[in-house]
Amino acid sequence: MKRKITALPVRTLAMLCSVAVLGMAASAASAAPPVRYIVGFKAGADNDASAAVIRARGNVKRKIRGMNAMSVELPGEQVDTLRADKNVAYVEIDPPRYLPSMEMSAEYTSATERSSAANPASGKNYYLGQLVPYGISMTQADQLPNGGAKSGNRKICIIDSGYDRSHEDLNNNGTVTGEYDPGTGWWHTDENSHGTHVAGTIAAANNSGIGVVGVIPNQQLKLHIVKVFGADGWAYSSELADAANKCGDAKANIISMSLSGPEPSATEQAAFDALAAKGILSVAASSNAGTTAPRWPAGYQSVVSVGALDSNKSWATFSNYNPKVELSAPGVRVLSTVPMGTALVSSLNVGASSYAVGSVTGSPHATVTAPMADFGFGGAINPAMAGKVCLISRGAGLPFGVKVANCEASGGVGAILYNNVAGSLNPTLGTTVTTIPSVAASLAEGAAMLGQLGQDATVSVKVGNYAYFDGTSMATPHVAAVAGLVWSYFPSCTAAQIRNTLAKSAEDLGTAGRDDKYGYGLVRAKAAYDRIATMGCNN
Repeated sequence: MKRKITALPVRTLAMLCSVAVLGMAASAASAAPPVRYIVGFKAGADNDASAAVIRARGNVKRKIRGMNAMSVELPGEQVDTLRADKNVAYVEIDPPRYLPSMEMSAEYTSATERSSAANPASGKNYYLGQLVPYGISMTQADQLPNGGAKSGNRKICIIDSGYDRSHEDLNNNGTVTGEYDPGTGWWHTDENSHGTHVAGTIAAANNSGIGVVGVIPNQQLKLHIVKVFGADGWAYSSELADAANKCGDAKANIISMSLSGPEPSATEQAAFDALAAKGILSVAASSNAGTTAPRWPAGYQSVVSVGALDSNKSWATFSNYNPKVELSAPGVRVLSTVPMGTALVSSLNVGASSYAVGSVTGSPHATVTAPMADFGFGGAINPAMAGKVCLISRGAGLPFGVKVANCEASGGVGAILYNNVAGSLNPTLGTTVTTIPSVAASLAEGAAMLGQLGQDATVSVKVGNYAYFDGTSMATPHVAAVAGLVWSYFPSCTAAQIRNTLAKSAEDLGTAGRDDKYGYGLVRAKAAYDRIATMGCNN
């Protein structure tokens, strides 16, 4: 389903009502990953420990770079035997790490929130013909002198699902390097769009008439890409520790990790503690479960934990909240790059009204215009729908695919699915195949359209190169990039000093002082820059 197309014009981007991604992997595998163990071995005992693993009927899957440890598949009854081996220092579970869910919470899908996601470039800081995601101004990334011209002295390492090197908004970045991994392949491919979206928030180019801009858009920032996620969207903690050490070997200043897992790992913690001691700033997502539970690697003291905000600077209810949360950043309805031609772009106009509709996973690409008619719950074929766009309510226990298929069987040429509870809709057609385009609307939008029956409706579903995602995954690269931007002006500061400055210069939100939902508050580039310029690194 993935094909390369010419980019949509920015004027089309500005009218986007919703964007989703075709074939995006789920944030966690449907089945639990196979159990693996991390075996730590004593200094100089690499070969002997490997032999001990073989004797225990184990299979070495990965030797972790820069550490006396390996990931192995091992029969559970052999764990104690291996722990007792004289060459083995410890054996622990190798816990999974996931791409956090990118589904939008209902309360963040109002038309107001959608319309605030991006703004046309003013020409003051950016070339005309681009969109500026709201997070750029919200984090003050557009306020630093010379637009971050010194950013070439910093390197950000992105551990994620890859990077679309051919993307029109990323392909001219100055220095982008990466790693080949036998499990996930080349760094410059991205099977589920997540890593490319993260990269765009950090470094989408300031180039006239094309797409969006990132926090550091001048194409001078150095990027290093380590791909730990394939299409399935999960990896092991051992693979993350290995990836982090690759970032260190690549001389990265900052590591950005839009990922999380429910269990800690002593090996992983040791890796990040060692990287922090070497002067590397690691940043990770707090996770999207909307609970107080800590997640890792964000839960380690050596890693900055990031929570998500909407465009009104309000806490996103999907964002995990606990004493580990340190900073907050834009994470709702964030517009950024996805691999070329993989975005599903949906729009709807009824009469003179334009609606900020969502996308329906599985909808074919097409544009139709026809009178709109009420199809109720879409539970039965109705010849009166022939030649019409069907307005269909959620409910009656019917799958969305059945509703749209019934519309098509009735002679309908397009479908609008709307919610029956507050908020918008993120439907999928499942295994149902239809030939008519379908889009998704909120309850409020559906109610408004019921007053427009009989008017011409234009339903459009196209492919594109940019998508709106939300999650702590989207907040994390804002913080990593702001850290890189500020640090580039004061390269003599240490990672610890930059971290301290970001916390002290954050905009305090929620309860006065640090709190579990916002941490120290919204990360701010100009405020951090001014603080160091006035008070020095150690303030």
